[in-house]
Amino acid sequence: MPEAKLKVILLRHTPDPEETVAMAAKLCYSPADIESLKGRIEAGDQKAFVEKLVKMGHMTPIEHASFTFAVEGISRACSHQLVRHRLASYSQQSQRYVNEEAGFDYIIPPLIREDKELKKTFTGFMKASQETYNLMVRKLNEKGIKGESANQDARFVLPNAAETKIMITMNARELLHFFRQRCCNRAQWEIRRMAERMLRLVKKTAPTIFHAAGPACLYAPCPEGDYSCGKADEVRKKYGVMKNKPRARR
Repeated sequence: MPEAKLKVILLRHTPDPEETVAMAAKLCYSPADIESLKGRIEAGDQKAFVEKLVKMGHMTPIEHASFTFAVEGISRACSHQLVRHRLASYSQQSQRYVNEEAGFDYIIPPLIREDKELKKTFTGFMKASQETYNLMVRKLNEKGIKGESANQDARFVLPNAAETKIMITMNARELLHFFRQRCCNRAQWEIRRMAERMLRLVKKTAPTIFHAAGPACLYAPCPEGDYSCGKADEVRKKYGVMKNKPRARR
């Protein structure tokens, strides 16, 4: 049962996402037909226009660009947080149809990994969970209960630390919201690490849309109030935001 490593891949995205967003926005205000509008947008530089959309907070056209990620090496604890973002589509590896008798991978929280005694206790529990799972499957098989019927009951002893794989599709507007919530220092470390990797990938594909993406404190006071981490300047430095930059409207 090796410790799982995080892997995030941007599998697919809307072709020319920023052109698509520009077309959706200009269609609202232009008397031109679709073909004429498409030709003008393809021939022009849409960077300034898309920047203006984001600053104005005109977010509906941004929903027309979507991005699909494949993620592995996250825990079930992380995926339970992830699926709370409802304006998205998910396909997750099943513990019912995927038998774990050969050994499940798992995630060790950094604070536990760094402490020898805690790590030993943690990995011992993972081993015990594996042995119990295998025992459950074997005993159920002996009763004539096999395949997913055995897996679906045996999986109840698997821990939140068990590794999972998931595909995620979000539109650009929901991704901006996701990054605002999950790149925050107060987000749980695992989903924050995943969100930061996702952000790096989409910035390469749609740099104008995601230019100001990140936690809520980048261009405005922290909205967490008394729960703020108190490290806004440190966070802004991490994201390359200077204090004198204008605030982006959300």
